[in-house]
Amino acid sequence: MNEKIVVGLDIGTDKVKVIAATAASDNKIRLLGKGEAPSKGVIRSNIVNIDKTVLAIEQAIEMASKHAKIRIRGANISITGSHIQSKVHHSSITRESEEGEVSSADVMRLNRDMYRMVTSVGRETIHVIPRDYSVDYQANVRDPIGMSGVRLEGNFHVVTAQTNSINNIYKCLSRAGIEVDNLIFSSVAASVAVLTEQEKEMGVCVVDMGASTTGVTIYHGGTLQHLATIPFGGNSVTKDISKAFMIMEPQAEILKKKYASGYEKEEKHAFLVVPGFRNRQEKQIPLPLLTRVVSARMEEIVEMIHTEIVRSGNREKLAAGIVLTSGAAQLKNIEALFSYMTSGMSVSGYQSAYDTRLAYPYEYLIAEENELPPIEYASAVGLALLASSKSTGDTENLQKKRGQQIDEEPESKQEGGLWGFFRKLL
Repeated sequence: MNEKIVVGLDIGTDKVKVIAATAASDNKIRLLGKGEAPSKGVIRSNIVNIDKTVLAIEQAIEMASKHAKIRIRGANISITGSHIQSKVHHSSITRESEEGEVSSADVMRLNRDMYRMVTSVGRETIHVIPRDYSVDYQANVRDPIGMSGVRLEGNFHVVTAQTNSINNIYKCLSRAGIEVDNLIFSSVAASVAVLTEQEKEMGVCVVDMGASTTGVTIYHGGTLQHLATIPFGGNSVTKDISKAFMIMEPQAEILKKKYASGYEKEEKHAFLVVPGFRNRQEKQIPLPLLTRVVSARMEEIVEMIHTEIVRSGNREKLAAGIVLTSGAAQLKNIEALFSYMTSGMSVSGYQSAYDTRLAYPYEYLIAEENELPPIEYASAVGLALLASSKSTGDTENLQKKRGQQIDEEPESKQEGGLWGFFRKLL
């Protein structure tokens, strides 16, 4: 097979998920195979047992390899968790002459300067994502290459993660015999899989609802505006059900998926029967009470998401509303909950709520209908999409070569790879 193989491997709290594909036309990928395995060594997005996580990675890789009939040697890998932080920093350089045009080397020099920033002890920079540029104080420039000027400035999202978490991921992949091509924040990958360019222009908030954390990614004017991680996810709802009705978490998970609703409304007065444990008496749970327990937690999560939207300064700029993705977003009536919780008076005095849609990762994925992956594969699909870029030139993610010096020139200055993608976010 002469086509380029691209692989995304998402290490989640509940499952390790793998997507293997080939690069296709129109910035799409064609699915070859997928695989998954329970990630018993991961708690709250943190690897707590190396051996169990390695086993899960090996099982998921083996399943995807058999399905795709290929051998997987490397992949783009996800990283997530409440330890992920993003801050906007400013950088500037002075060019030698205003007559010459701003080159890609000038832009990449700005990018590399961000990696020279001193991070907190125990943290590493995993991404430098451009937000906007200015040339000789002409602000809000999306692409400065080709412009004339002496002073080049840029604002960048600098995304950092705990060094211990990064080391554990690398250790697991090394033991599983998989090379880490790039380490990518899972919520950024998910947004790649589910958003259209038009939504990014209009303004949109992607809510990546995982098992233990929820990622918030905001775009406006085609530019990435804000990144945040909320330390609650689908497992928080499961634990609430388990504690409220004193049942086991596997039973609570079944109730959540089959019957729970994220929005409290008129419910028929039905009872759900939960079998007793080891000959104990069965329990009858009122459906309205289950909804009340679930909606209480979900309202808290949505309120935190809305707070992030307001804090980012994009409250009035989300014409495309909210896009929900990943496994925990499948809760019944969750779109109605978001519309209700985010409604409010705009500056024009118009009472409105954000349009909300549930997004499956099929925007840029070509596959037979019966082979399409479920919604929880959003990050894995996004990772594979990022791997499909034509160039290997990549300076955003120094984790690719962990001993690499910041001042080293990249292997390629073509506008591709992860660097090319992040620059095209503008």
